[in-house]
Amino acid sequence: MRPLARFVPNRTPCGRTRRQFLWEAAGGFGGLALLDLLSRDGFFEPTAVAADQSPLTSKPSHFPARAKHVIFLFMNGAPSHVDTFDHKPALARYHGTAYAGKTRIGSNGRPVGHLMRSPFPFTKHGESGLEVSSLFPFTSQFADDLCVIRSMYTDTAAHASGCIQLNTGSVLLGKPSLGSWLSYGLGTENESLPSFVVMTDPRGGPIGGASNWSSGFMPAAYQGTLFRGRGSPLLDLATPDGVSPRTQRHTLDLLQDLNQEHRAARPEAAELAARIQTYELAYKMQVSAAEVVDLDREDASTRALYGLDDDRTRDFGRKCLIARRLIEKGVRFVQLYSGGGHLEDTWDGHSDCIANHKLHASETDQPIGALVTDLKRSGLWDETLLIWGGEFGRTPTSEGLNKPGRDHNPFGFCMWLAGAGVKGGQTIGATDELGFNAVEDRSHISDLHATILHLMGMDHTKLTFFYQGLDQRLTGVRGRVIEKVCG
Repeated sequence: MRPLARFVPNRTPCGRTRRQFLWEAAGGFGGLALLDLLSRDGFFEPTAVAADQSPLTSKPSHFPARAKHVIFLFMNGAPSHVDTFDHKPALARYHGTAYAGKTRIGSNGRPVGHLMRSPFPFTKHGESGLEVSSLFPFTSQFADDLCVIRSMYTDTAAHASGCIQLNTGSVLLGKPSLGSWLSYGLGTENESLPSFVVMTDPRGGPIGGASNWSSGFMPAAYQGTLFRGRGSPLLDLATPDGVSPRTQRHTLDLLQDLNQEHRAARPEAAELAARIQTYELAYKMQVSAAEVVDLDREDASTRALYGLDDDRTRDFGRKCLIARRLIEKGVRFVQLYSGGGHLEDTWDGHSDCIANHKLHASETDQPIGALVTDLKRSGLWDETLLIWGGEFGRTPTSEGLNKPGRDHNPFGFCMWLAGAGVKGGQTIGATDELGFNAVEDRSHISDLHATILHLMGMDHTKLTFFYQGLDQRLTGVRGRVIEKVCG
């Protein structure tokens, strides 16, 4: 009987036969080609910057920009479009009648109460005849500068996700905010101040907190910096007693050397550049930021213009004036919040929309009018984009019988833009007769974002950040520029 053949382990790197070797080796050559192509596209490159370059270094736009700066006037809590900039005469005819339509509306998913006319009369303003409610006697003076989009819609009727989507383009947490995208794409014009500044309401911040100005999956250098409207703009910004400027400078120089040595051994850790840069920025802000929020040198006429001597308008007036001073210094994006916390402390007028909107409009209208006036006289108007609006609209129905509140409405609402590159004195799109749904030239939040980027000289399809195997965009897989905004 023939002995069994002894097993000999395969010692070849590819296969056990010459044919297997050639086949597998050929496949490996294809992998080398793929590796080269992916490397050229930056697939394996960390999203870092050179050791001697700030992540916020000024960068060129994709094409000539119409605007250089943005001031976002965020009306937290969702103002009612039918009581502000979207006049609905039909509501007067049907006032007090039950809504018989099929639209599922409101935060509870069904119509409630009766149709309710606006208690605020609308009048035409300017050469354009733009209709604005009586809530805004100051803002309405600039009707010919406003471009009101009356056909906005969003994907959620909840405040937290609504704010997150208006700020980041997504209802999910963890995405970079609009200000972060602009800081990433364009950098800053002032290395002594943040590129992106946020000022919240003294009654609290928006639901969702810092996620509304987060840099998400981008390096931390692009996140918003939260300023306080009074006193020191940032906590712990002052130099400790007994530390001289020379000592502090030497300390930071040593820290910089040690940090750069640490970073050189970890080139793949892109976030280190941002963390190192924050030390230097904080040092520079000790002087620059304190000067920006110090309004004591403003003359009496400017203080009166912004309403700084009136308890009702003082807070938002200070924020608007500080915003003007920030963009004057080259800050790229400033976001101001009206309303904080929840319910009546915001524009969320569930129980009494009338009293609610009277309060918050009176707090913000004069400061907004002052901001426009100041931007025009300072020469900043032609390079500054203003945005006004909240996370969604409100229903044309009351919250309940004999209750003058309004519920949430994500299906149709309005926002306005003004300033650099915007064709003012016009309305774009429309909601239906009663104001429930956007029905003409509908504009999603992603369309608004695409338009803002366009005015800032950025193509929303080309402004990308590589993350989790994809070129991520602010507008995701949707978004179009609203051409009528740009004239």
